[in-house]
Amino acid sequence: MYRYDNTDQQIINERVAQYRDQIGRHLAGELSVDELRPLRLQNGLYIQRHGPMLRIAIPYGMLSAAQLRKLAEISRRYDRAVGHFTTRQNMQLNWPQFEETPDILAELASVQMHAVQTSGNCVRNITTDHFAGVAPDEWTDPRPYCELLRQWSTFHPEFAFLPRKFKIAVNAAAEDRAVIRAHDIGLDLVGNEQGEIGFRVFVGGGLGRTPILGKLIREFLPRRHLLSYLDAILRLYNRYGRRDNMYKARIKILVQALGIDEFGRQVEAEWSQLRDGPTTVPDVEFARLGGHFAPPPRATLLAEDAAHAARLRNDPAFANWVKRCVHPHKTPGYAAVTLSLKALGVAPGDISDVQMIAVAELAERFSFGELRVSHEQNVVLADVRQSDLHEVWLIARRHRLATANIGLLTDMICCPGGDLCALANARSVPIAAAIHEKFDDLDYLHDIGDISLNISGCMNSCGHHHVANIGILGVDKNDEEWYQISIGGQQGNAATIGKVIGPSFYAQEIPQVIEALIGVYLEHRTPSERFIDTLQRIGIEPFKARAYAGRDRRRTAKVGNQEEEVVNV
Repeated sequence: MYRYDNTDQQIINERVAQYRDQIGRHLAGELSVDELRPLRLQNGLYIQRHGPMLRIAIPYGMLSAAQLRKLAEISRRYDRAVGHFTTRQNMQLNWPQFEETPDILAELASVQMHAVQTSGNCVRNITTDHFAGVAPDEWTDPRPYCELLRQWSTFHPEFAFLPRKFKIAVNAAAEDRAVIRAHDIGLDLVGNEQGEIGFRVFVGGGLGRTPILGKLIREFLPRRHLLSYLDAILRLYNRYGRRDNMYKARIKILVQALGIDEFGRQVEAEWSQLRDGPTTVPDVEFARLGGHFAPPPRATLLAEDAAHAARLRNDPAFANWVKRCVHPHKTPGYAAVTLSLKALGVAPGDISDVQMIAVAELAERFSFGELRVSHEQNVVLADVRQSDLHEVWLIARRHRLATANIGLLTDMICCPGGDLCALANARSVPIAAAIHEKFDDLDYLHDIGDISLNISGCMNSCGHHHVANIGILGVDKNDEEWYQISIGGQQGNAATIGKVIGPSFYAQEIPQVIEALIGVYLEHRTPSERFIDTLQRIGIEPFKARAYAGRDRRRTAKVGNQEEEVVNV
């Protein structure tokens, strides 16, 4: 993984000192709340429902064991001994003390970490495939390009105060596991007939209250032009993006307003002034960055380990875990392992300090001291020998990290929701818990098969509910929590935005509604069909009919001191 040079470390140390001064001036009454707000946001500090929240950057999801140990120490010392992994592959601390946040940033800097640009109207954390560098369907490693983008975007003076936040994702595999079309800019690494490396460039994607999938703006961009072309896109957005309405301030709105052809024409015109300029990246720089991601010293092994095969035959529980949590690796004899953070009774994506230490030890013993965070809010050990899988499973199981539910219904993406987030309309975690309890039978989950269920507590869509087979969105009606259901969304190459099935439901109904939707699928599926396949074949109506069958969508709600009938629409 990438290691800081002296310049990187100096920049972060200076930012910590600057931030400490800003917080000190605020506490002394020299900086108002409004003056501090953009300064703290650029250092990842939010003021949430119950107090501050600090979001820590994990560039393209890569962590060393030493860094995870430091996060465990920080969570124990400055928080409530728990961290939360987000869909941007970051970590959130939900209970830090405001006055101690400079100390936290100093601790992070000691292990080459920071909280820079994890909030605010800037280019956010660059994301990529959590199997980058090891996936068999990957034709080149996207991480050097992610690192280039990290360096380019950090403290970029022209893009420090954009109309709104800006998200970039990079993919280099046959299957898009980075959801690049749901980003402001999505980059798909490809090659051309001349053997050049370049990018298919998508622009104008995003979720939120106006979910839109990005559109292809350039079929092939030679890699040397990557930064100048992104400069051109961002300049156009910075110049014309709406600042009068925060809900219309994303680049997707600008692309929709202009049309992709006109937007592309203007980008090309801007790029003509930048092309072949000082931001052109030479091959030697790509080689330098690539050197940071050289393959670790993997052993030469047989493609199939005999002892591992025997354990699969003799231990059904282990075999189930392997089926769901162990993934193919491009090097014979190795595998990638997903450690599930979706155990029953745990908020999806939460990891305790004890679990962090356990994962760090697993990474050191079995995966060259490195790990990844997935946008599905799990943790990945990317380089595990087949012969070590059984021991990894035994250790992970002791720490509740071995739930065999990856890709199943209870492997939910879920935002913190109304329990913590000041923006949320409704709680998310209790809904996730109720669904997990309803479907707490691994045999039944395995019978249902591959399905995605995501939950967001508001229209900001931090839970990516739009691109889930079943999406749940919290909405507020008369100061009550209601939940809107959408179906038919999906990630990957066939990314699709889900469709709302009808009026929203109140919280207590949600597990039964999910059960009803699953029931329709089980009744109509063919032996090889996933939930999404059956839905696409038979359409939305059978699911909608079952979800609302026998349900009285009228109930009373308190409005002031009066009981009034509320229609659930």
